[in-house]
Amino acid sequence: MDKEEWQDKGAGHRQRLRDRFLERGMDGLSDAEILELLLTMGTPRKDCKTEARALLASFGTLAGVLEAAPSQLQQIPGVGPKNSYAIHFIQGVARRYLKQRLTAKQYVRSSAEVSDYLIHAMRDLKREVLMVIYLDASHAIIDSEIIAEGTLASNTVYPRELIKPALARHAAALVIAHNHPSGNQTPSAEDRRLTRNLYLALSLVNIRLLDHLIIAGSSPPYSFADHGLINQFAGECVELLR
Repeated sequence: MDKEEWQDKGAGHRQRLRDRFLERGMDGLSDAEILELLLTMGTPRKDCKTEARALLASFGTLAGVLEAAPSQLQQIPGVGPKNSYAIHFIQGVARRYLKQRLTAKQYVRSSAEVSDYLIHAMRDLKREVLMVIYLDASHAIIDSEIIAEGTLASNTVYPRELIKPALARHAAALVIAHNHPSGNQTPSAEDRRLTRNLYLALSLVNIRLLDHLIIAGSSPPYSFADHGLINQFAGECVELLR
């Protein structure tokens, strides 16, 4: 088989994958085939089956590949800057889509979508980050952003870093979330102390802290509210403000 025949065969294979996606959606493709199509966005005339399988073997899952840094992706033989760009770009698109899908939706009614977004955005980060979700008076979602990164503790996350952007967005309530790269969802004593301090500080400017969520892997987030801790802090704050 000469080079031209080989390229024609590869083009036919890729077209069959595209046709299958158009007919059946993602359910019609394996993880390796999804990666193969993503890689061909960077190198459209190249057969990428070997590289797709190598990525899965190296990073374990499709999610692991998508969360990998471009420098990590390029350590796989045959995966160059254009390929890693395509993968990194589609990951960014997915994250922005999940974030924008939440805007103007009520937090309580959309808590599952909020969890999906937070898990997608935070589960594989190697450093701790603190994200805040801003809500209006009816608890509709205004915006979300990361406000702190690194070691998160009551002596490193200052209430003003939360209050200033909340007031600028006219937020009436907040939900905060942070990740545990260790994979352990259990809140530490410092997590509790930080949440209590932030709850008190926000109360002084009439902003409610509805929940603090801990993201660890792909499991549903640990919720301070569901475990009664937010109500506990609310009672303590009432006593302090008397």
